Amino acid sequence: MDFDDALWIAAGAGLILLMLTDVFHTLLYPRGTGPVCKAIIRGLWLLTNKLRGRASTIAAPLAMAAVIGAWAALAVLGWALVYFPFLPAGFVYGDGVAQHGDFSEALYVSMVTLSTVGYGDIVPAQPLLRLVAAAQAVAGFGLLTATVSWILQTYPALSRRRALAHRLNQFREAAGAEGLSSLTPAHAAALLESLAGNVASVSIDLLSFQETYYFHEAERRGSLPATVTYAQHLATEARDHDNTELRFAGRMLYAALEDLAEVLRGNFGHEGSTSSAVFHSYERHHRHRRADPD
Repeated sequence: MDFDDALWIAAGAGLILLMLTDVFHTLLYPRGTGPVCKAIIRGLWLLTNKLRGRASTIAAPLAMAAVIGAWAALAVLGWALVYFPFLPAGFVYGDGVAQHGDFSEALYVSMVTLSTVGYGDIVPAQPLLRLVAAAQAVAGFGLLTATVSWILQTYPALSRRRALAHRLNQFREAAGAEGLSSLTPAHAAALLESLAGNVASVSIDLLSFQETYYFHEAERRGSLPATVTYAQHLATEARDHDNTELRFAGRMLYAALEDLAEVLRGNFGHEGSTSSAVFHSYERHHRHRRADPD
């Protein structure tokens, strides 16, 4: 093996390591996303914002598909670079299969191995190459199952966020201008404590599945960025109430909203010294016009 061959292998190993690192941080590490995932999702989000003048409902789903495609491309290209120096001498070819030994053949071997198709027309002959090919097949199967799990975990988190937005809108419509005074203090306290738990769940979802931030709701009714300020209004109203139980529930909701604002500030770059400023920035980022509570 000469120096050029070692460079091919090192470059391939670097791409494989980048793919594995990105998958680990995005799917397995519960408080972040990998550099490739973050760049693709944020880049496509900003691009659609600039082109359309507002957030796009398809930007995040397309970005997730692009991330999965990028992972597969890095894996295919990385292992192809590893195989390339060993073609054709390091592989056994089936009857009638031409021996090209070029990079396109290395890509073919890599794609077949990653997809675990296993045609058997070109197989590694050296023991070390057999182990490398087996490792790629395992990685390909793991990548497939991991991406399916990623998708299945993302949409329940979105449903929890939409459900919170719908609950806030339903209460605003039912209570009208009276707000919390339309309920008994005990009933209002129970409602606010439940909302505080929902807000806390959304904060955890945004930490664990940061890609969900970039999903934009087509309808304002299901959009948390457009309704979260009403939750703040309820918390402020409850904290000033004469009833002790309701004041405590108001403090719980206020604390949950402060945690949500900190997540938005620390992980998504929203500026503001107060939670109100952060939430207004959050709303503007998603291109929803602010509606003051009744």
